[in-house]
Amino acid sequence: MGIQFCTHGNLVLIVVEDADEVIELKRKKKQNLEKSLKKKTKAATEIQAWWRGTLVRRTLLHAALRAWIIQRWWRQTLVNLLQKKRREALVTYANTVRAVVKIQSLVRMWRIHWRYCQVLNAIRVIQCHWECQNCYTCALLRGHCVVTATHLQFHIEIINP
Repeated sequence: MGIQFCTHGNLVLIVVEDADEVIELKRKKKQNLEKSLKKKTKAATEIQAWWRGTLVRRTLLHAALRAWIIQRWWRQTLVNLLQKKRREALVTYANTVRAVVKIQSLVRMWRIHWRYCQVLNAIRVIQCHWECQNCYTCALLRGHCVVTATHLQFHIEIINP
């Protein structure tokens, strides 16, 4: 509501406002401020939530990478231990085989030596009997020895001149 009047060519406008209108305008301004504050607060909250999520994802990624590095190291360590065990088992097996071959060789050598000693004893017996017969001029003895993997053969020939 307002009153207008003119004095000496000047226009004077007197506006009387209603108290209810002023209160309503203040209330609307306050509501607008509250709405804009709520919008800003909501936007700030969303930005903070996004940033926190980014930090959490980054932290989880770093943790996952560190876990992957540790797992890779552990797997490599297990592979190295397995290779070491295999190498030791192979060396043990080779030593065992070498020892078995050595024992087999010694047993074969002992058996051939034993057969050789038997043949040698037999030759000595024959020579001893031959010398006792006093037939030195009658004949000569010639021997031939054949050694195989499983047998020792000795051939004696009596040669008459």
